[in-house]
Amino acid sequence: MSYKAEYIWIDGTEPTAKLRSKTKILPDGAEPPVWGFDGSSTNQAEGHASDCVLKPVASYPDPIRGGDDKLVLCEVFNIDDTPHPSNTRALLRPLAEKYAAQEPIFGIEQEYTFFDGARPLGFPEGGFPAPQGGYYCGVGADEIFGREIVEKHLDNCLAAGLGISGINAEVMPGQWEFQVGPLSPLEVSDQLWIARWLLYRTAEDFGVSATLDPKPAKGDWNGAGAHTNFSTKAMREGYDAILAACESLGKGDKPAEHIREYGAGVESRLTGAHETAPWNEYSYGVSNRGASVRIPWQVEVDKKGYIEDRRPNANVDPYVVTRLLVDTVCTELESLDLV
Repeated sequence: MSYKAEYIWIDGTEPTAKLRSKTKILPDGAEPPVWGFDGSSTNQAEGHASDCVLKPVASYPDPIRGGDDKLVLCEVFNIDDTPHPSNTRALLRPLAEKYAAQEPIFGIEQEYTFFDGARPLGFPEGGFPAPQGGYYCGVGADEIFGREIVEKHLDNCLAAGLGISGINAEVMPGQWEFQVGPLSPLEVSDQLWIARWLLYRTAEDFGVSATLDPKPAKGDWNGAGAHTNFSTKAMREGYDAILAACESLGKGDKPAEHIREYGAGVESRLTGAHETAPWNEYSYGVSNRGASVRIPWQVEVDKKGYIEDRRPNANVDPYVVTRLLVDTVCTELESLDLV
């Protein structure tokens, strides 16, 4: 007997990487081995030296094929056993290990938009729906579009063993959100990429596409983000660490460093309108969704908890955003002896 292993990896497309996958048939009980692929077809190599290497790093039950079949997440390596330049997971690994004692934990809110052809699902042909206002967490066929896909995607994520913590309809028609976490930096990033793959694959069966475009509809419509909730052990125990974390993200060139890596097209979404802060200004505040970083009101009441970085785009690479937050905040907390 045998089973199907769907090898999933992140390609080298710029400015926003894409997911790729292919199937390997393996004997029952066999662990997924190292495998290869044609990097010249994924923007990861040139034709005269096109071989790239897939190294499995995590596997999950395949909820679409079922049975003993697996989804296998891989890192991409060169044939000399060095991480490929597109392999952002390899950059996160040492930092996650370095600061593991601080117990960094993430919850990422992944917003996305369904498209039917060239228009968002729920947008009438040649026109626009009613202005946003009633769609967020709404109910009813006049305001909600794609719920059957969302429910199937949620079931698939749960069947795959992913740490999905919720879903909701978002502010624009056809726009939704799911949340992954709380999990460690590598776990939340791995699982978000798998959840994205499952989103695309589930929507495929309904003849609908899903996009992580940060501004899928121009004009007076909300963009799509990946609000990133973050804490360390010290932040979960005291408010001084919360404030130090917020301050660290605004020091020196840190705001510009983060914004550069928070997803292509971030300027189109972070305008200062539609529950965003301007992309070129850093701020933080309690219960303020117009700030770069929000301190939830309950955190201020309890004097401990977490912060929400509202700047990352829907299309951000989670390996990058978690690495930047761990590096910036954990380094600062360590220097202040708040660990």
